[in-house]
Amino acid sequence: MRYDLVVFDNDGVLVDSEPLSNRILAGYLTELGHPTSYEDSLRDYMGAAVHRVHDIVWQRSGRRLPEEFDDVLHTRVFAAFERDLEPVARAAEVLEKLVADGVRICVASSGTHERIRVGHRKTGMERWFGEGQIFSSEDVGRGKPAPDLFLYAADRMGVPPEKCLVVEDSPLGVRAAVAAGMDVYGFTAMTTADRLAGADRLFGDMSELIGLLQS
Repeated sequence: MRYDLVVFDNDGVLVDSEPLSNRILAGYLTELGHPTSYEDSLRDYMGAAVHRVHDIVWQRSGRRLPEEFDDVLHTRVFAAFERDLEPVARAAEVLEKLVADGVRICVASSGTHERIRVGHRKTGMERWFGEGQIFSSEDVGRGKPAPDLFLYAADRMGVPPEKCLVVEDSPLGVRAAVAAGMDVYGFTAMTTADRLAGADRLFGDMSELIGLLQS
């Protein structure tokens, strides 16, 4: 395989959290007087750190979200994760195969470290990723679509960007990977192929990833 490191996004790629979290986000924003549908949330915020929500609401309405917004949102999302979160289908099999083949892996997510850990504990993903393999937008100044998070992950893992492959399911994440000088494969399970047009390859089922990596 031509890559020394496979960098996985987390939400929507390893854990099936996007439907849960975006329904909660849309409902909370609507509750606060910023009408937002589930589809709006997916379009505007999927793959983004929470600071993007603050930025967009401010730009569109001229109103700041309340100080407790992040804490309330995270509390609601974590509760939903504990009840309903599942792993992405066949993601565990992909990770098992990569590790068995000696391929290095890590996570680079817009979510907080706590969000990543809650999701991994619930879905069993924690067995694949130790502390030195998890990177969050909390670790850098700017989240996706800036390249900072992916470059930080590569640096910490000791792998040059050109030897990294990113697996992403959001337009923001694809843009970040491209800006970081990394190849990126777009996962289209929840995002239409046209929105991930900047990716080097596209696939719709996680079982396809191993074949793509070997081709």
